[in-house]
Amino acid sequence: MRFAGLALVLLLGLASAIAGYFALVAPWRADRQVAGAKPAFRPIWTEGKWPFPIDQWGTGRAFACKAADCGSEVKLYVRAKLGSCNCATGIADDTDLDRMSDFDLVGGEVSPVGEGHAVTVGWMKGRSRSYMLTGRNSPGESAVSVAFNDRCDMVVATALLPHGSPTPIEASVLEFLNNRTMLDWAQLALGI
Repeated sequence: MRFAGLALVLLLGLASAIAGYFALVAPWRADRQVAGAKPAFRPIWTEGKWPFPIDQWGTGRAFACKAADCGSEVKLYVRAKLGSCNCATGIADDTDLDRMSDFDLVGGEVSPVGEGHAVTVGWMKGRSRSYMLTGRNSPGESAVSVAFNDRCDMVVATALLPHGSPTPIEASVLEFLNNRTMLDWAQLALGI
């Protein structure tokens, strides 16, 4: 009788342990292993050399994020454009963003993917929008353009992607632009 009671206690303990595992650990693992689900990426941006010739806006900063860190290779180009923004309204709408974007660096031929939306980078306001690159010799398939301003001066960021789904990388680009190093650079570049 004593042996049966001990066996029952052990069996209940084992059942509790298994139930605890499935209640706590299994859901954590399952949400990361759903068939067809993409893993969560943690972007790591590496700075490189500005690859474009100098134009009226000068050079900027060039960054890359590897496919292992961003889901696909992403190239990001950021530069200041002094005195080129409407001092009263900034980047007020998609027409302003389309005009101020740096697509001339990558062939100039784009087609918007939906409407843009307002963004905040540090103390600055602006807009972001996704595009398909439609030029014959485009350096990618799609892009995200982000422009934000401080009074009459602005910063433009262009992220290039090798596939037709630019929207998912936007949050990572905005997070990167909002890091302390990039905000300090923006202050210097804008002469603040």
